[in-house]
Amino acid sequence: MAKRVAVILSGCGVYDGTEVHEASAVMVHLSRAGAKVQMFAPDVEMMHVVNHCEGKPGTEKRNVLQESARIARGEVTDLAKLDVGALDALIIPGGFGVAKNLSDWATKGKEYSVKPEVEKVIKAFHQAKKPIGMCCISPVLAAKAIPGCELTVGHDTECDKWPYAQVAKAMSELGCKHLNKNVGEVHVDSKNKLVTTSAFMCNTAIHEVFDGLGVMVKEVLKLA
Repeated sequence: MAKRVAVILSGCGVYDGTEVHEASAVMVHLSRAGAKVQMFAPDVEMMHVVNHCEGKPGTEKRNVLQESARIARGEVTDLAKLDVGALDALIIPGGFGVAKNLSDWATKGKEYSVKPEVEKVIKAFHQAKKPIGMCCISPVLAAKAIPGCELTVGHDTECDKWPYAQVAKAMSELGCKHLNKNVGEVHVDSKNKLVTTSAFMCNTAIHEVFDGLGVMVKEVLKLA
């Protein structure tokens, strides 16, 4: 029987929404595995809209659900309607939308909180003992929703290859166990059924990110 997987999106575009390549890779790997996918996003206003040519926010207002529909080819459901009982697993791709629209990590750092609607869903999957896959920056959501969990966002020593190493250090300071993993690797927290991988937290070739996400999807489905 096909596994039913929820994918939560946070907009469309790396600087203010979901990282498009990560979302696409997740969808390809899930499709190849024969999983049945349903995409969700919160029906809320984006924190801000970024001009991706300049990397700067403007004054325009957009909606997270409507922007996520660009990735979902229109097939996206309001997160408020997600029924955990009808699903086998959850995956949340990265992108700064996670830090801006699903949480306020982008503005508050370690003093951040996860948006209640998002935290409720993560906790529901966790309490139902259903696996959760997170990549790139999205493991910061697990750090709050599943206190003391084990995860990876890559490496904790900053260099050209690992420009976001401070996030890894912050995870440890928040009481999680951070494991240094390369882009093609994942960490499986068996106790919490949480699978994490670095994706674009690593400055590397796009095919290596794609392959690492494939490992994440495989491990999530194995736990489902």
